[in-house]
Amino acid sequence: MKRRLVIITEIISPYRIPLFNVLSEQPGVDLHVIFLAETDPSLRQWKVYKQEIRFSYEVLPSWRKQIAGYNVLLNRGLSRLLAAAKPDAILCGGYNYFASWQALWWARNRSIPFFLWSESNLQDIRKGRALVELLKDEFFRQCRGFVVPGKSAAEYLLSHGIKRGTIFTALNAVDNDLFAKEAAAARAEANQLRTELALPERYFLFAGRLVREKGVFELLSAYSMLHPEVRKQIALVFAGDGPCRGELEIRSASISPGLIKFVGFTQREQLAAYYALAEMLILPTYSDTWGLVVNEAMACGLPVVVSRLAGCVPDLVMEDWNGRVVEPRDVRSLSSAMRSIAGCGKERLQMGTNSLKRIAEYSPRVWSDGVVRMLESLGETGG
Repeated sequence: MKRRLVIITEIISPYRIPLFNVLSEQPGVDLHVIFLAETDPSLRQWKVYKQEIRFSYEVLPSWRKQIAGYNVLLNRGLSRLLAAAKPDAILCGGYNYFASWQALWWARNRSIPFFLWSESNLQDIRKGRALVELLKDEFFRQCRGFVVPGKSAAEYLLSHGIKRGTIFTALNAVDNDLFAKEAAAARAEANQLRTELALPERYFLFAGRLVREKGVFELLSAYSMLHPEVRKQIALVFAGDGPCRGELEIRSASISPGLIKFVGFTQREQLAAYYALAEMLILPTYSDTWGLVVNEAMACGLPVVVSRLAGCVPDLVMEDWNGRVVEPRDVRSLSSAMRSIAGCGKERLQMGTNSLKRIAEYSPRVWSDGVVRMLESLGETGG
């Protein structure tokens, strides 16, 4: 018997479409997705890949504004869409929008199981505000169960008194096959692509928003600490955009020798090329619930150097096996990890191979199996 599952999530993210496509193909799932908006142009410049969507979905009318540092998103028509969808269960991606609370109340009033897709972790610097924590705990208390992307998010819920038996793991994933295929094609045309993209022969890669909490200034400092001969051989490439780009460019001008490139925001179809031709991905973040760029880089066969605070670390990164884990804001440790991996080609290649092995366990199919286990729990407990 198929169960009607309604997922409520913020925007049509390119990295979520493959997950929902696979979930919609599961024999016991009748999937419908409600997006609160098509995209968020104030933060991201992603294309909206509607032509790839193979699941049933709707986009709510919305109004968005930044108020006192908060991203306020208001919607209308959610109750009407939920009533029309007739869900057997609701999976809501987050608790920080009014629509999330509206969906929770709607489900509770109709005795429909409501699950939270929670990615928060204990290391996230955005935690700790008293009122927010009180509201969060009240939201948790009303939920039937929880879906988490990995170990860090599960530990976070346990710390809030959530029972382990109500937590279901749907391992966070991207379209591994797409990135692996694009990376292989990029390596086959490496010389041509380096010319077209004006890329150096060797480079360290950062991919993501250029904001302070991603550790971008620490990365720049770590690069400047490398021996001049290393900087002559290996450049640093920032693939992304954000409010810190101007200051980063100013600071980078004083680093010599060395080459630091800012290639701007990069769409998915070109991003794999930047991964494929890089020495490694570096994510020195000190606020990241997961870090899907790590999944993407690993799917392209790269070693990864990641801050301990990234939510993906306990699941994806093994010290000296497929990369290094560094302390946030520890510039010397970060510089040492960059120098060590870049200096040994054989070890670097083996780490890239190990990344491919590990990320194979984090596929859209594995993610969808986790959501199916959540739905199956309804049968186990009588719905």
